[in-house]
Amino acid sequence: MWPFAKKEKPETRSAGSGFTAEIMAAREAYVSGRRGIGDLTATVQSCVSLWEGGLSLADVTGTDLLDRRSLALAARSLALRGEAVFLIRDTGLVACSDWDLKTRDGRPTAYRVSISEAGGGRSETALAPEVLHFRTGCDVSAPYYGVAPLKRAQLTAGLLNAVETALAEIYENAPFASQIVPFPEAPEVDLEAMARGFRGNRGKVLIRESVNVAAAGGPGPQLDWKPHDLSPNLSKSMTRETLAAARDGINLAFGVLPGLASPATTGPMVREAQRHLAQWALQPLAAMIAEEVATKIGSPVDLDVMRPLQAYDSGGRARALGAIVQTLAAAKEAGVDPAQAMRLVDWDRGDG
Repeated sequence: MWPFAKKEKPETRSAGSGFTAEIMAAREAYVSGRRGIGDLTATVQSCVSLWEGGLSLADVTGTDLLDRRSLALAARSLALRGEAVFLIRDTGLVACSDWDLKTRDGRPTAYRVSISEAGGGRSETALAPEVLHFRTGCDVSAPYYGVAPLKRAQLTAGLLNAVETALAEIYENAPFASQIVPFPEAPEVDLEAMARGFRGNRGKVLIRESVNVAAAGGPGPQLDWKPHDLSPNLSKSMTRETLAAARDGINLAFGVLPGLASPATTGPMVREAQRHLAQWALQPLAAMIAEEVATKIGSPVDLDVMRPLQAYDSGGRARALGAIVQTLAAAKEAGVDPAQAMRLVDWDRGDG
């Protein structure tokens, strides 16, 4: 009865390992964990630029949807997030900044996407046939989500980030080029005046009194003006080797041979690194993009990265052409069918 309060019901709270916590953890991993913590370093951005340039130059046949701008956006999103989503519209592809999806049998069936606008974003719901979803590095437990290269190499990215952060703090706070110079006892005003006398006197001969003084009936310690350097010795911490190892690991994660970033690299190494990037990193992505587009629009689509990026192999192609012409001429003189000869080396399937 009033004014006595009723018996309160026990308050129910969600457990730390409950459904809500799992959803929040998954969302946090999706928002912040898709990328590594070293994605803003110069090494990562150089690799991302190589992906952008390579895919944006690809030859596209079979569709007008994949323009240069969309391919560059897809390449950057694939490099930093591991996936890219575009809405198919009559005016072209619309890039999506965020998305959620529904799956059946591990395949997306519907999407809820967010589209960035100048005056504020908007959300739309679309079926899977209306959406192009490019992804790379998928895990078997979640084949509908892509994984960025830095997410797959977190240790390397974390090492690079830690070393660069430490070096930035050292260069900002460490007493570089600072020295301690012993001086006999003197008032603070004299010491300040002495310090100002040293400041900015580059190239001049500074003459000061020695600290070898005789007081209280005897000479002082035999110490002259011997400075003690306070600059930290970074060579003992192997920062150079650590930075090089972390940089090489990140380059390999993106499909870039470490020799491309070496100061002592040569022309053949640069060409081989470019060929490796085009053949083993970009062309598989191009094939995946072409397959996704062909599935959604219902007509064959082909993306070729190797042809526009073969400027590195001009000399080799010229030598190969000369050898092929000589071989064909010799086969003609000998009465051998060139088609049968090429079939023996698997050159009859349109792979040139």
